[in-house]
Amino acid sequence: MRVLVLILSLIGLAYSSVEENWESIDNRDVPDWYDKAKVGIFIHWGLFSVPGFDSEWIWHEWRTDHKKEVEDFISKNYPPDFTYQEFASQLTGEFLNATQWADLLKRAGAKYVVLTSKHHEGFTLWPSKYTYSFNSVDQGPHRDIVKEVGEAVKAAGLKYGLYHSLLEWYHPLYVADQANGTSYFVDQKIYPEMVELVNTYKPEIVWSDGEWEMPDTYWKSTKFLAWLFNESPVKDTVLVNDRWGSNVTCLHGDILTCTDRYNPGYLLPKKWENAMTIDWHSWGFRRNSNIDEYATTKELIELLIETVACGGNILINVGPTKEGHIAPIFQERLLQFGEWLSVNGEAIYESNPWTKYQNDTLTSGVWYTQKENSTYVSFLNWPQTGVLELEAATQLFTTSSEVYILDSYQKLSWVKAEGIVSVELPDRASVYSNDAWVLKIQH
Repeated sequence: MRVLVLILSLIGLAYSSVEENWESIDNRDVPDWYDKAKVGIFIHWGLFSVPGFDSEWIWHEWRTDHKKEVEDFISKNYPPDFTYQEFASQLTGEFLNATQWADLLKRAGAKYVVLTSKHHEGFTLWPSKYTYSFNSVDQGPHRDIVKEVGEAVKAAGLKYGLYHSLLEWYHPLYVADQANGTSYFVDQKIYPEMVELVNTYKPEIVWSDGEWEMPDTYWKSTKFLAWLFNESPVKDTVLVNDRWGSNVTCLHGDILTCTDRYNPGYLLPKKWENAMTIDWHSWGFRRNSNIDEYATTKELIELLIETVACGGNILINVGPTKEGHIAPIFQERLLQFGEWLSVNGEAIYESNPWTKYQNDTLTSGVWYTQKENSTYVSFLNWPQTGVLELEAATQLFTTSSEVYILDSYQKLSWVKAEGIVSVELPDRASVYSNDAWVLKIQH
């Protein structure tokens, strides 16, 4: 018997498990699919999509912040005793076609999709047994949205991730825990809810949020992550972000997200993600938005280039309407973004940052990525002289180096003198893009 125990112990050491502490969690072998993917799409859909006013925080702005424009909007458009929960019956989703969503997002160049399974309001997009009928099957569209979108996304060949909020603003157990120092909300709802979500839908990313009011010990984060990486059905392929407690955000996890729209502008030692919105002011759909409040295609491409050059992924958010329709302005931005990637994606997907220089030291708006025997030079501004001058990349050029512009794959002439390489660009009318361009230096 002692021999058997020893053998089993040795086997356990050979296949070491992740322990319930951050050092062990941070030292796990992270699946490489995420770093290769570079581009993801975020989808925020929930009860906040029904009023479509101000932001996805409208309930909190109405009930806690007493934001005047929100209070005025509610009082003018809804009955005096109206409650936020009544929005559930109006989340109809009649135009929500998950296959069409997935097709659009794939054409946008995305390699993974992250859906909000539950936001801070507590309404789940799957029939969780921990939500007491406050979900999309028992109310609203009467459909399992997490399942539908997941099946469509996976059928399109994309990875599927799920956003999940730890806190719920006004859940009575959460409110009581904060007042009394107890943990009933986590023990009876959040922890089993997360296990249920992973076991049922097998996401490749668990994108946590809503951590900021309580530490990781309250959320039992390390306990859940140890289960996720040791026992869950996605233990070998799943990744998690860093939002697991007020004391650990931007420090631990597989992916640093730190703050919304995080963009450090330089290379970090750890993988990170720029989660940002096409609508600069909201993650959910807004009926009162204006055209100048949306990122242009050029701005999206520039953010992508800078993010990837600094070692990050970009996660671009869209907010469908309460009917489940992705508005034309979002469609336009995504499709134009995808068109650019269809030409220049070679410099983005499966690329690596140049560890020595992320951007050029002479010409602004020039960023570098590398792959095998090539360096890619992405530039955001077309020089008036028609000649792109590079300083940082000078050391990469030898007599046998060849330079191409990916837009048309024309071979370009270059000269090297006094520590500067001058690349003669083609006639601008002969290239496709008006947003950004990429040169490929073959070493």
